[in-house]
Amino acid sequence: MHSLVVFASGAGSNAAAIIDHFKKNGKARVSLIVSNKAEAGVLDIAKREEIPFLIIDRKTFGETMLIEQINDHKPSLIILAGFLWKIPETLIHAFPGKIINIHPALLPSYGGKGMYGHYVHDAVIAAKDAESGITIHYVNEHYDEGNTILQARCTIAANDTPAELAKNIHKLEHFYFPRAIEFLLEG
Repeated sequence: MHSLVVFASGAGSNAAAIIDHFKKNGKARVSLIVSNKAEAGVLDIAKREEIPFLIIDRKTFGETMLIEQINDHKPSLIILAGFLWKIPETLIHAFPGKIINIHPALLPSYGGKGMYGHYVHDAVIAAKDAESGITIHYVNEHYDEGNTILQARCTIAANDTPAELAKNIHKLEHFYFPRAIEFLLEG
């Protein structure tokens, strides 16, 4: 069975979708959750699902001890599921080709530092784009510039609000992210 390490900063809805998906098919399990926020909702999910978790700070992020703690779980993939810090090069080099991220827009549009969550949806609606979507990609040394694994799209109605767009994006994320992970594990 494949081991997955999930990094998340928020409520953890994508982490929950991943956990649920693999609980049903048994091909992988989330063996560790890492968060940079002690009050993050994803930690409640970790406790409920009895998944070990780590709370990190900027000082320890990317240090050898964190790499060793992650390595203890022998991850097939490290998944950024709403994790808001840039991944340090030490982690990228320690796990080459094993770190993936989900972004709530069709990259390269609306990517980069500060473009996450509602900031992305606000910008897409303000630009009056006809569609948006998600991008699942590998992580490299630059924000949102790693090779694309998958993109999924949704149309935007003329009267859609950023909140309505966010709901549609979440549906795409919760459906496609676990399946993209499964595809990568099988490849």
